[in-house]
Amino acid sequence: MKGTIANYRMGRHTQQNNQFIVKVKGIDSKDKAKDFIGKKVTWTSTGGKTIVGTLTHTHGTKGALRARFDKGLPGQAISTNVEIGE
Repeated sequence: MKGTIANYRMGRHTQQNNQFIVKVKGIDSKDKAKDFIGKKVTWTSTGGKTIVGTLTHTHGTKGALRARFDKGLPGQAISTNVEIGE
């Protein structure tokens, strides 16, 4: 399944560099998004390098999810596509 990285997870004064908000295509409610918690997220750079993370929590009520990556992603990853698998 496809998703899009929306932004970093941010607070008023802080930015979490290893956590991102992911919008999944076709998911528009919190109840539908709960089914994806625990699944793997794979981001592929233009050079072919892949970084794998995990969907950890829902974000808001519109079906967005929070993804956590061990090393984090570069800033160029925002608004790019990710692949959501098992």
